[in-house]
Amino acid sequence: MGNQMTEMLKGTLEGIVLAILAHRSAYGYEITSWLRDRGFSDIAEGTIYALLVRVEQRGFVDVEKVPSEKGPPRKVYSLNAKGRDQLAEFWRTWSVLAERIEQLHHTDNQHDEGA
Repeated sequence: MGNQMTEMLKGTLEGIVLAILAHRSAYGYEITSWLRDRGFSDIAEGTIYALLVRVEQRGFVDVEKVPSEKGPPRKVYSLNAKGRDQLAEFWRTWSVLAERIEQLHHTDNQHDEGA
């Protein structure tokens, strides 16, 4: 991904992770793998872990320690009611922003065609 994509992703990654957790509980590495499998190849595992710490501190997720076959127990994150509210707000904001950007893009294309 280019630098612009990385910068845009920084502002939306929390919502993306909350959306993943809305579908299923997961631990950090699972989330990172899921994202990479869907084309977000430049996301560092450390970025996801730092984000998970933040969403846990903000009370958006519940955490369960699950025994691991290798090493220490894994922290499995699941979205709670406060997290679902935050995700709903993310989608509302995303919709407004996407609509405005699309309008700007459409206006810009009309300008290019008329030039």
